[in-house]
Amino acid sequence: MKKILALHTGGTISMSANDLGEVSTNKENPLLDSRFIDDNIELTNEAVLNKPSEHITPEDMLVIQKRVQQAESEDYDGIVITHGTDTLEETAYFLDLTLPNHLPIVLTGAMRSSNEIGSDGVYNFQSAILTAAADESTDKGVLVVMNDEIHTARYVTKTHTTNVDTFRTPTFGPIGLVGKRGIHYFQELIQQTVMPIDKLKHNVYLLKAYAGMPASLLECLDKADTNGLVIEGLGAGNMPLETVEAIKHLLADQIPVVMVSRCYNGVAEPIYDYPGGGIDLERMGVTFCQGLNGPKARIKLLIGISAGLKGQTLRDYISNAVS
Repeated sequence: MKKILALHTGGTISMSANDLGEVSTNKENPLLDSRFIDDNIELTNEAVLNKPSEHITPEDMLVIQKRVQQAESEDYDGIVITHGTDTLEETAYFLDLTLPNHLPIVLTGAMRSSNEIGSDGVYNFQSAILTAAADESTDKGVLVVMNDEIHTARYVTKTHTTNVDTFRTPTFGPIGLVGKRGIHYFQELIQQTVMPIDKLKHNVYLLKAYAGMPASLLECLDKADTNGLVIEGLGAGNMPLETVEAIKHLLADQIPVVMVSRCYNGVAEPIYDYPGGGIDLERMGVTFCQGLNGPKARIKLLIGISAGLKGQTLRDYISNAVS
């Protein structure tokens, strides 16, 4: 008998649509009454939050993390977390970075509310339970299960606003599938160092570069209470000429600046050697973070700063995608 704990946080998977198609939060999550029809799985449901995922904050992520830590000592064999899809990847990566990741932890959600035609919530929930109960899911890190695919929290991202096949892993693809006869893994994710935290720093920001981007956007963040900045740069990690001096000032004021790419595929790396090019930015002290998108790089920078990392130690933590 496998014991699975389902922690519910809200999101579309728990919402209902009215006659006009307007989707809103229910007073009580309907999944709390769900049962799993399998003699080999004992399911326990628990509400942790009941929020749209746009309302989820890093503090909420820390609440979820602490509940998972407590559950690891309560004789559960796996944990499923239901979550709204808009920020699901950020919560998943937060947990992936801060938990030991031995016990299977699986996040899932839905693109259609509980009473819509073709609702995918119960099916995804069932798939996540099966994944969390599978022996093969041990030591896989935090996983995201949607639409019969198993993805790593590290690289998965939401790619479509409404399609049920929205969660994809650009460049690398899913690591497994949920089949009719069980869970099938065909890739192995390199393990990463756990960075435990019990409190959070604030004021870590994310900007997206664009043609003609003015320095003023960066200058307004050059403040004493700014703890860090992630930039989704152009191409492999380049910036408009107008922003270069502002980036220099941020770095001179000991504000960590991390570079990722705004591109959907590939990784950020210093290739071009001209003002604003990646090599020039790296020479100035910008840290390149390979393989992560902007929101996840921000989560990683937030956790590193919250753990007290500074200087080269922080840069090493950020730049290594598997640390």
